[in-house]
Amino acid sequence: MSRWWVSLGLAVAVAFPARAALDAAVVTRLATGDGDEKVAAIAQLIAGGDPRAVPVLQALADGEMSVAGGRVLLVKGEEGLDAVTGEKVSPVPSPRDDVVANNRLRREIESALAALKLLSPDRDARLAAAKELAGGANEAMLPLLKKAVGNETDGTIKPMLELTVAGLELKSADKAQRLAAIRTLAASANPNTRMLLSPLVEKGKDGAFLEKDEDVRVAAQSSLASVEGRLAWSQRAGLAFSGVSLGSILLLAALGLAITYGLMGVINMAHGELIMIGAYTTYVVQNLFRAHLPGAFDWYLAAALPAAFAASALVGMALERTVIRWLYGRPLETLLATWGLSLILIQAVRTLFGAQNVQVENPAFMSGGVEILAGIVLPWSRIVIIGFAIAVLAGMAVLLTRTRLGLFVRAVTQNRAMAACVGVRTARIDTWAFGLGSGIAGLAGCALSQIGNVGPDLGQSYIVDSFMVVVLGGVGQLAGTVYAALGLGILNKVLESWAGAVLAKIAILVVIILFIQKRPQGLFALKGRVID
Repeated sequence: MSRWWVSLGLAVAVAFPARAALDAAVVTRLATGDGDEKVAAIAQLIAGGDPRAVPVLQALADGEMSVAGGRVLLVKGEEGLDAVTGEKVSPVPSPRDDVVANNRLRREIESALAALKLLSPDRDARLAAAKELAGGANEAMLPLLKKAVGNETDGTIKPMLELTVAGLELKSADKAQRLAAIRTLAASANPNTRMLLSPLVEKGKDGAFLEKDEDVRVAAQSSLASVEGRLAWSQRAGLAFSGVSLGSILLLAALGLAITYGLMGVINMAHGELIMIGAYTTYVVQNLFRAHLPGAFDWYLAAALPAAFAASALVGMALERTVIRWLYGRPLETLLATWGLSLILIQAVRTLFGAQNVQVENPAFMSGGVEILAGIVLPWSRIVIIGFAIAVLAGMAVLLTRTRLGLFVRAVTQNRAMAACVGVRTARIDTWAFGLGSGIAGLAGCALSQIGNVGPDLGQSYIVDSFMVVVLGGVGQLAGTVYAALGLGILNKVLESWAGAVLAKIAILVVIILFIQKRPQGLFALKGRVID
């Protein structure tokens, strides 16, 4: 062990004068008593929450406690401290008898040290101690735990301590104390509360309640109902967030397709590979920052986003110029050609980066999560992606409705011949529109790289879902794409909670097929004189 307890003991000796020393009788029993006496001495040392007990208990656990000349000493090499007064002892008397701690004492000491850390000014130390004591506290720690609850102001630590205290008080022989603990647990949103209350309302094999006191049973049933109701709302909130999170991912993947298929009518089976190119571009930018700008690594996404957009947009424009341009109005040939292009892009990526998945690391601000309710943690990566999807959607809406390019795209979509008659260069608009849709796919790839590994088959996981979103929402309708993505995301998560992921996917496909049969135009239909 390190010599931290010696330094701590010296600091304590300075902070507390000799008249405020530890109880000599208790320290003596800790060193010379039998097993039960030592356990009782540990309980007495922690009952008052005295920080000077920390080096004493730690020295006993480390085998660095001795008895010499009628004094209990904490010995490290040739240095020593009086365990009672904290006075430095030099040289250490000889001969001396070492105090040995067995496994039982070590367990008691570990719990005791965790309890004493609850009074630490360090928030992380208190949180770690609260977690350690959640399942290992004993009744001897109850006074210290109550003191810690009274002193605690942190909104995360205090409920944990209150739950630990209530769990200990439930074992009390005092009925009033048990009822008070049950009422305290009624306000808890921690799932572990059910484990404390359930035994009070359970029946034995003979059909009789295990808890004989009817008042305690009734109070426990009422508190358990309150806890179950609160946890049910927590689960609904978590399910809603998961659905919105999945919906935002589907939205990002489908937004680009909403242009290339929804507005231009091109069945682009290589759309998933454009997403993949954006993800691999993010991987390359990450590696460049790690190698050349390690101090600015957390800002690599600021460079990866435009790079991913540009890379996918350029590839998309090249595909439109060389292949897709000659296939407009021929959907079957377009589908087959773009499927072949997708295979070429996959093999090209495998040749450049290998067949194995690569990992893209999250920046620091996207790591971890925020706990809104007990057991409901919202990952920062998902929260950022939801915000990013909203930003991309808003930017796309502004571009299509407030800019010259957007006006031309909508004009060509609704009536290509008339747009050409008034001077719109339709071939160029096709290229720009396809590049825009491809660039948005690259942004989707950049976002997806933050929640999973990146591999050559990344796009294959989203191409079918993207088409489902666009068709269900209505061809050419951004609002329909948004509603369809969020609706499918939430519906998928709800069905998963009931039937599992596979059956949920099958059920969604059946629902979409039935819906399209009844309403082929999707949720929203284009309105205008000429739609074809």
